[in-house]
Amino acid sequence: MTRIINLLQEKNHYLEKFYALNETEIFNFSNGNFDNLEVFYNTREKILEILRYIDSQLDQVQKTLIDLSGVSTDERRQTREAMATKDEYVSRIIDQDLEVLACIEAAKSNIIRELQDVRRVRKAVGGYKSPSFVKRLNEEA
Repeated sequence: MTRIINLLQEKNHYLEKFYALNETEIFNFSNGNFDNLEVFYNTREKILEILRYIDSQLDQVQKTLIDLSGVSTDERRQTREAMATKDEYVSRIIDQDLEVLACIEAAKSNIIRELQDVRRVRKAVGGYKSPSFVKRLNEEA
């Protein structure tokens, strides 16, 4: 049972790292700074790989644990606390992911609007060009 508690605590440690990483990047994203986007996603993926490994270790340990009658009250309490902490981190991370997606969607919408504005300006400028001016430019080139 000690191994399970240690794995749960290790999992919570990496969930905390994930949460802290998200907090930093949400701040950057909300300020329009997307310079670390690729590093952010790569780091998240690495942490998720570690969490998957810890989950696989938990599954293996749980399969060997048949009799729970020898589990002390303190071990049960520690397990419940670790699970409650995990649930809290997961809930917060889901909220953060929604914020990240909202920041990215807002930036994407701004880029689309800017591109549409550029297209409109080009079309308007193109309407002022006379055919003789374009012909003269082509001859000079």
